[in-house]
Amino acid sequence: MKIQDTNAYRYAVWCARSGSPRVPRYVRLQCAEWLDIADGKRGGLRVSMAKFAVIRRLLMLMTHPDLNCTMYAGLEPYALLFITATFCTLKKDGRRLYETVILEICRKNYKTFTSAVIFIILMLTEPDFSRFFSVAPDYKLSSELRLAVRKIVKASPALARHFKITREMVTCKLTDSEYTPLAYSNDKMDGKLANAFLADEAGALDTYPVEAMRSSQITLANKLGIIISTKYPEEESVFTDEVDFAKKVLEGLIKDPTVFALLYEPDDDIISQWQTNSNVIFQSNPVACHNRTVFEAILKLRAKAVLYEDKRENFLTKHCNIQYKSLGSEGYIEIDLLRKCRQKIPDDFWSGKQVYIGTDFAESDDNTGVAMMTFFGDKLYLKVWAFYPAGKEKIKSTREHVNYKKLRKKGLCFATGDPDSLIVDYGEIERFIQSLPERYGVEIVQLGFDRRNALATVQRLEAADEPIECVEIRQHSSVLSPAVKLLREYVYNGDFAYDSDSQLFEINVQNARCTRDTNLNPYVNKKRSSGKVDLVMAAIDAVYLINENEILAPASDFGVQV
Repeated sequence: MKIQDTNAYRYAVWCARSGSPRVPRYVRLQCAEWLDIADGKRGGLRVSMAKFAVIRRLLMLMTHPDLNCTMYAGLEPYALLFITATFCTLKKDGRRLYETVILEICRKNYKTFTSAVIFIILMLTEPDFSRFFSVAPDYKLSSELRLAVRKIVKASPALARHFKITREMVTCKLTDSEYTPLAYSNDKMDGKLANAFLADEAGALDTYPVEAMRSSQITLANKLGIIISTKYPEEESVFTDEVDFAKKVLEGLIKDPTVFALLYEPDDDIISQWQTNSNVIFQSNPVACHNRTVFEAILKLRAKAVLYEDKRENFLTKHCNIQYKSLGSEGYIEIDLLRKCRQKIPDDFWSGKQVYIGTDFAESDDNTGVAMMTFFGDKLYLKVWAFYPAGKEKIKSTREHVNYKKLRKKGLCFATGDPDSLIVDYGEIERFIQSLPERYGVEIVQLGFDRRNALATVQRLEAADEPIECVEIRQHSSVLSPAVKLLREYVYNGDFAYDSDSQLFEINVQNARCTRDTNLNPYVNKKRSSGKVDLVMAAIDAVYLINENEILAPASDFGVQV
């Protein structure tokens, strides 16, 4: 038997290659990546058939308590892929590749049941005396996994005699492994060595439980963290961070091969169609793709959510994985379309060009963005830089999952101040802007700024020996929306170019979220964005100046007929 003959592989092929609108974008990307490993296209990585044979044998020994068949026959296709990828994808040294596996999936897709199967396999296959924990907001939720384990074990005669189940824990007698459910509201997470852990309903957790479990695994060679949840109305949670990080990995913005994520959430371009487009349901509920009963039950819930506002939040968050409080926000620019505009722009290209400088002066302890843009041959060309406190380089790299040191060595960003400085040196930023004409041979026409955090710098730039004309740009949708729309249009039409080394700009674009005001004018909302967007805001300011001076100005000429 080959991996290509398994149901997990067939499901991954359907997700990655069928082109079905029922498959969400990030699931398609993850399945395509895993198929490359399964097909031997990723050097040193493989899907082990020996491991698969063990997992398949254990699943055959388990009895599905609801369907009265073997677990291998009864599991959902997505669950078979999730389990196969978790246990059978190996590195060169034979250890598991994936250390973090994430499942974002709606209610009634058997996610807790799938987690229980994984924990039973772990207890039977991990080294003797291993310890496993589930963490959840309260003890009742955390115990749901224990109850699911108990249900499967009791229904499986081949397993029942090898497990001891009490209110506090589940013990595997064969390996002396223990599984204990923990409640965030009652238990402390520190001081526990977790060979594997599950964060259930992670959308209602902050970062502490997951980070405490991960900290306990530092010395382990074969660690595993399973993070599962539906969406929650709360925008700040550990699950939001984990999903955002997984998306950046799948987009290729961050390199971390140890993450495997099946993110069943509707694509951005159909979220607003939730009232009528059934693909919103299919992309969030993989079981509904082939289970008519589940699909029709969700349709009934949707009908009520359309009619009654008080039922809408629960339906959208729990059955569509749409964060209802953020329903008015959308991704700004699709990263795939942005990358089509990436090209190597040599420094001598800028020589003799008239340029506009956009800035985003953040708080003194955060990133500041500077963008240089020119309008040449009906096309926008962009070069960007970020500035940050030198003393925060390590913590920012860890927190934002961006290798600032590597980017700094390439000249794409700058650590300002002394090595221990915790605030941005605005003087260095001013000197850098003033050096652009000599460094690139450009003529700075104007510099755009938001008065917040920028007034002192602007005064010095205007009063310098070679003054720069500075234009205040009010950060309001009525002012910025033309530039926001124009930048997106130029990207989508292919009339935009940015340097191929600008990884930080790509990450900022991926972070950016767009909302609309009462007049439906779009603007980038910093609060709803999922990370730093300073380079995007600086670029938008530069586009604003170009729009006012280069694009709209010629159209404003008029004559008087005599």
